[in-house]
Amino acid sequence: MGVSNLLTSRWYGALFALTGSSLLLAALFYQYGLGEEPCQVCIHARLWVSAWALTGVLIFFLPQTFAIRSAGHFTLLVAGVGLAERALYLYRLENGIGNGSCEFQLGMPDWFAVDRWLPWLFEVRNLCSYTPEIALGISMAEALLGIAAALTLLTVAVWASESHGWWQRHERSQ
Repeated sequence: MGVSNLLTSRWYGALFALTGSSLLLAALFYQYGLGEEPCQVCIHARLWVSAWALTGVLIFFLPQTFAIRSAGHFTLLVAGVGLAERALYLYRLENGIGNGSCEFQLGMPDWFAVDRWLPWLFEVRNLCSYTPEIALGISMAEALLGIAAALTLLTVAVWASESHGWWQRHERSQ
């Protein structure tokens, strides 16, 4: 199976499910294994990563129609942009560029109280200051920004390619 076929198959969803799950597992390792407690913005990033993972699972299991895949691409795109924005916010805070702060609570409405439903994953336990170094001097914020940018660009490219192909097939059938 070539790369083109892979990206237009249900395995595209598996890629995002696996990436999102891996990022969440890494975050939990840093939290519970290394004692790096998450801040409000870190939890926001986890929410966007969770959206990636869940959307990937849905893309994998739902029927492979143009409408469902387009909705999946749109959701992945929104989650990617959301993650990039949160990672950029953290990067700016830890480098003294940004103007902002965070709170010691998640700030979600009662109907979306994920910090109470899954406190082991979504509970704020620290104030924003810095993110830990992942490797080679790259901070977690920088790594998340790069991952968000790469996967968002991939989403745009695949969605554009599929949309172009759909329009061509639609025009030929008329």
